[in-house]
Amino acid sequence: MVTVLTAVMVLAAAAAQAERPALVVADPQSPARITRATVLTPAEGPPIVLYAAVNQTGDALDQFTVMAFVFKADGTLKARQVAPGRRTLDPRETKYSTLVLDGSPVEPTDVIVVGINQVQRVGSEAWWRADLQPAAEAAVPLKK
Repeated sequence: MVTVLTAVMVLAAAAAQAERPALVVADPQSPARITRATVLTPAEGPPIVLYAAVNQTGDALDQFTVMAFVFKADGTLKARQVAPGRRTLDPRETKYSTLVLDGSPVEPTDVIVVGINQVQRVGSEAWWRADLQPAAEAAVPLKK
């Protein structure tokens, strides 16, 4: 845990000149949401999204997944990627984590949109799920 956080901080410092905000989308019914996200582009390797996820409920959450969409500058969807988020978010807790965008090449002009698309409460087998693609598409400004 400490090693991952240290690596992220080192990467963030090294990529300070190559960072930009990611757009964040959320389903209104989501038990957890991303409050902010930044795309860090290191000198080598794929871009990384550093994000803050918050539990919006009074219940502990066992796990959640984060979905990232990569759009071309003209608004065309280029790639989708899903990754597990942090495990265990206590009630109203915020945790920071990362998502490596290694599913396809990401250009500097691409628009990155992220959101939480699945959540599982502690002690439950059921998952809350949302289709974030329509919200992601609506969030990206179309260029002609």
